[in-house]
Amino acid sequence: MTAHRTAPTPPPGRDTTVVLDLGPAPHDDPALEVLGPLDGDLLEAALDQIAVHHPDAPARPHRAEGHGPARHTLRLSPGTPGAAFPWGLLADLLTRPAHGARTARSVPPSALQRELLADADAHPGRHVERLTWAWHGPLDPERFRASWQSVVDRESVLRAAFGDGPEPLLLLHDDVTAEVLWLPEGTVGWPDLVAHDVRRGLDPRLPPALRVTVLGGGSAGRDGDTPSRVLLTYHHALLDDFSARLLVREFHRAYLAGGRLPGGERRPDIRDYVRWLHRQDTAPARDYWSRSAPRADAVSPVPLTAPPGPAAASPVPAGRTEVRLDAALTERLTAWAAHWGSTESGVLQTLWAVLLYRASGAKGPAQVRFGVAASGRGILLEGAERLPGPLRTPLPLSVEVDPRSTVATLLAEVRDRMLDMAAYEWVSPGQIRDWSTSPTPVSPTSAAPASAVPDGSLLVFEGGPRPLDDLSAELAVLGVRVGRPEPLGARTAFPVTLVTRHDADGGLVLTASHDSSPYADATAVLADSASLLTEVPYLAADSTTVADLLRLLSTAPAAPTAPAGPTPAAGPGADTEPALVPLRPAAGPGAGTVCLVQTHGLPRARYARLAETYRGPEAVVLLRTTGSGRSAAPHPARDTDPPLVLAAFSGGGTAACEAARRIAADGGRPPLVVLTGTTTDDAAFARTLESVAARAGRPR
Repeated sequence: MTAHRTAPTPPPGRDTTVVLDLGPAPHDDPALEVLGPLDGDLLEAALDQIAVHHPDAPARPHRAEGHGPARHTLRLSPGTPGAAFPWGLLADLLTRPAHGARTARSVPPSALQRELLADADAHPGRHVERLTWAWHGPLDPERFRASWQSVVDRESVLRAAFGDGPEPLLLLHDDVTAEVLWLPEGTVGWPDLVAHDVRRGLDPRLPPALRVTVLGGGSAGRDGDTPSRVLLTYHHALLDDFSARLLVREFHRAYLAGGRLPGGERRPDIRDYVRWLHRQDTAPARDYWSRSAPRADAVSPVPLTAPPGPAAASPVPAGRTEVRLDAALTERLTAWAAHWGSTESGVLQTLWAVLLYRASGAKGPAQVRFGVAASGRGILLEGAERLPGPLRTPLPLSVEVDPRSTVATLLAEVRDRMLDMAAYEWVSPGQIRDWSTSPTPVSPTSAAPASAVPDGSLLVFEGGPRPLDDLSAELAVLGVRVGRPEPLGARTAFPVTLVTRHDADGGLVLTASHDSSPYADATAVLADSASLLTEVPYLAADSTTVADLLRLLSTAPAAPTAPAGPTPAAGPGADTEPALVPLRPAAGPGAGTVCLVQTHGLPRARYARLAETYRGPEAVVLLRTTGSGRSAAPHPARDTDPPLVLAAFSGGGTAACEAARRIAADGGRPPLVVLTGTTTDDAAFARTLESVAARAGRPR
């Protein structure tokens, strides 16, 4: 189930840089110039990987022409006319930095991971979650970094990343540096920091699997007045929310231990979980879901602000709303639920079904369906309850809502359905869809892809490991007090997501998020949910009917709600920064342009430093890319236009070549593409760009 491939250690010297000349005409065969060491084994491995992940790409026998120990020209034999070869990917593979001999173990991702990754690629910004908490007291930066590095060393999933290609593998790296960003207090406001983190996103194809940003700390955190703020960013294709809280707990243990966790790697880990999944007999799960999947006539409405149709209202901006129930009311709700053989989450699911029934406009009995998040940790894998990874999965729940039925009956039906589903909480939404004998229609207002649960809403009842009560006393010895990690909310494939969790005081916190849509608005439905949760503990479920709840909704006052702070669910449309960002002007008219194509995951400061180091006469601009890695092409370069060079760091080759091809398709001369490793010195890369830019101005 695992494979090992050791990348060869390159000869000593600077990192490899490549210059790709796509030719003056689209039919010309490109040439790739390698500046620096060219390892034959690495080249063969790169071509092999392209053949595996791009089976439609034409096979290209190659030859390398040496011009000295640090310069080669790589030529591939002419391919099929019109067939595209992934030159950008080849350039990326040749320029990836290698820190000594590295072993990348690979495992096939789970079905859920494939589906989450596909949805994230199709909708950049989705499935990225953030936890934040306050740190009161002194904070030692070196100890802080060492503690996170220790967690990364211990947890293989944090060193995991998805490989490129249509059938991605999960690559587990041996040596990954924890990403900890430090911003002194006063350099940026907290809302701006969060907004910047949202725009930056998180690429699950680049390890590590999480990013930690600290605002404040060091000596600024010693006065006791201004706490440091910690922001933890991760992707649901690699970690679920339970996992993130586990890792925060492990970090605090490491910090208490001086920055180093005792013991070696955690087992079981993501490899053991994937092996367990692939050993499962899917026949019982297939049989269950073929019988129990939502009926084709089940309705899955989203809360509407306007009726669907051409005359619908303008889109409601993506946003979040939050409401809190105090500890006393929560305790009463818990006791009431237990009396009827249910739980807080069961009550919430029951009431949500009633709300969706009302939104559907049905008059008699009707099936409603929605997504519920299952923890995925009730499986028969020893240690699964402490395993960080993407185990949580959305499952479709459908129940019949009859206004004449009692609330107790509906509570029992929801409970029984959830208990039946618990045996198969390890399957993915796509598998359920494929196994369903009656395919579930997609809601007309849902943007969910075919691989996602096609429901209009998702309910998440957030559990987690025990809070830091048993570590608080030890942290207090260091003069440290930490707050409870709070989620900022992730965009999902569902128009509306309702997340429920307990706060530090034992109260219940409901956070509703909605995507940008003409229809979805979570504010009203959250108020209705809170109203019902407030009222049901005072009802006799054995005699109260669903119709009584519906009448209660029509007369209940709206529960107070409040915006939940910055919306990390802001879509690409919310980013108004232009695609081309000037970094330095040209020395004069006709000097040409060096266009730096953004590599996802690299900070803007890296490009600003490179532009400052550049000494050529050309202007330097940054071409921003979307979260999917695509970039807007600059204006076409005609033969009479000033020279244009596209440059990128490793990982941006595909976007750079795509931009060059669009220029050629628009009738322009394709610019030279320059790619180098992320560890290349800025001064060395700037000198290479100056040389290539001068060459671009000459006839080719």
